[in-house]
Amino acid sequence: MALKPVIGKLVSKRVVLASASPRRQEILANVGLRFEVVPSWFKETLEKSSFAVPYEYAIETAKQKALEVANRMHLKHLRTPDIVIGADTIVTVGKQILEKPVDKQDAYKMLSSLSGKEHSVFTGVAIVHCSSKDNRLETEVTDFYEETKVKFAELSEELLWEYIHSGEPMPDRNPSSPPTHPNASLQYCNQYRDKAGGYGIQALGGMLVEYVHGDFLNVVGFPLNHFCKKLAELYYPPLKHTIQHVKHDSIPSVETFENLSDGESDSSNPMQHKSANKLERNGVPLSGAIHTPVNSGSIQPVCTVAVENQSGVMEYPAKFPSKIVELMDGFRASKALFVASKLKVFDLLKDKCILKPVDVANKIEASVCGTERLLDACASLGLLEKTHQGYSNTDSANTYLVSDREYSLHGYIIHSNDRLWHLFTHLEVAVKEGTMQTHQAFGKETEDLFQDSSYHSVEAKQRFMTAMHSIAKLTARDVATAFDLSQFRSVCDLGGDFFKDNLPEADLYILSLILHDLNDEKIHILLSKISAICKPGSALLLAEIVLDEEKTHPPRAVLQSLSMTEGKQRSGSEYKQLLEKYGFTNVQIKITGNVLDAILGFKKTSAH
Repeated sequence: MALKPVIGKLVSKRVVLASASPRRQEILANVGLRFEVVPSWFKETLEKSSFAVPYEYAIETAKQKALEVANRMHLKHLRTPDIVIGADTIVTVGKQILEKPVDKQDAYKMLSSLSGKEHSVFTGVAIVHCSSKDNRLETEVTDFYEETKVKFAELSEELLWEYIHSGEPMPDRNPSSPPTHPNASLQYCNQYRDKAGGYGIQALGGMLVEYVHGDFLNVVGFPLNHFCKKLAELYYPPLKHTIQHVKHDSIPSVETFENLSDGESDSSNPMQHKSANKLERNGVPLSGAIHTPVNSGSIQPVCTVAVENQSGVMEYPAKFPSKIVELMDGFRASKALFVASKLKVFDLLKDKCILKPVDVANKIEASVCGTERLLDACASLGLLEKTHQGYSNTDSANTYLVSDREYSLHGYIIHSNDRLWHLFTHLEVAVKEGTMQTHQAFGKETEDLFQDSSYHSVEAKQRFMTAMHSIAKLTARDVATAFDLSQFRSVCDLGGDFFKDNLPEADLYILSLILHDLNDEKIHILLSKISAICKPGSALLLAEIVLDEEKTHPPRAVLQSLSMTEGKQRSGSEYKQLLEKYGFTNVQIKITGNVLDAILGFKKTSAH
């Protein structure tokens, strides 16, 4: 696909970029697209929590930016554009959306949260085709998003502040204050240089980056490749002979098409040829195609099918339920990861080792057919890379899935496969009875997962400790740095049989992944012991997953509660009330963005 034929279609059109970003202007200008810049005045105040996934927020913001410019040009400027392009770039770490820093402290907070971590850069793009009918503006919106994975190196305090003081992460002016003079747009664009996530990868910020997976220009600010493909789809609708039948596992047969070369269609206006986004099956129209990035990690159909209602009217689903389908197939992905880990597939492929399926099969003593399918599944999930030479680990697999790596999650994955998986296969009974299904899963009478006899052997205890250590290694840095702990000279990380054993004296006590598994009686015993031995000014640090106040996020904690242990997951306010009940005040909560969050409470001093 080439952009040149598409540009030919746009030469006579008024194309407007609704963005003040000089990076987006440069990217589009470099490929020969002629456009004028009209920065959007849309205030980016959409409620992030109302969007199920981050990219939906970026798409909606891009769409609102473009529509604001289209309406303003039509009503105030009396110049209806033909096409308005809107874009919005965000950075996400876990569920947290990072946009543009407001000051140096905000930039420091953002960059610190990215240090040593892989994060996602999403750009939402909206292409709005405009027309004027009876002096009324009519619009048709096409939108999409692109995701790129970026990994930051471990950043020292000195490097962080050196970069921040360079001025690169900071805005030169307040983006909420649009230019008032009609000829000030270009000057405004040149001054507006703030960056999502607080860094610019194309300049000094590039020294912070360890690797990039995906479209580099997407991180700069605009996914040019995806944009070009989308234009080709809009201006070169498929001919019937180009439609192909594609069959995917778990979904019905659907139609797709290849991009056409210039000259195979005389369509120059997608609003006049809406069939460009519609296909037919046996004379029945299908709704518009759904397009996702190649690296999205999930299988989605190309189109959705119209359904006849009771009145004989054809109805179209508003949107293919991709999230529901992803959840339906989620257990397959989990089990593929578990099996590959248990068979030590990632260990075989570490350190840039590339193997054919037959070589892997021989080493794990499995069938070649079954091994190849497992390897393909792992490649589709983004855990392995597949080339004509064979299969190899991705960087993420090398870091987290190889069993002897420092931050390996291998131990917890094996624990999930051997213990938690079996418990969750009896979830229906667990929900009905409200109890853990250890007996159903393992034939044990006890409902305490960690006290049954199968955990008494040295080997079983070692497996469990390995699982817990794998989580601790991943979370320790963020938990330990969540608060300034320099005031504490002695620390006791509680383990063992703390219900029976005497507790040593310390300035700071730590309970990691403990309270959520205990019932109220056991919590009372434990916290009473800690409170009794704590001196005024000493503190208790909890490492747990903190739920939001509605107890629906993060999903991992909500799902974990379905194991029906005798304990429960808690919100921040509930942890605060719990610690205050046992004499800990000034309770602070830090959502780390990692697997575990941190809660710190201080024992009352005599002044209280």
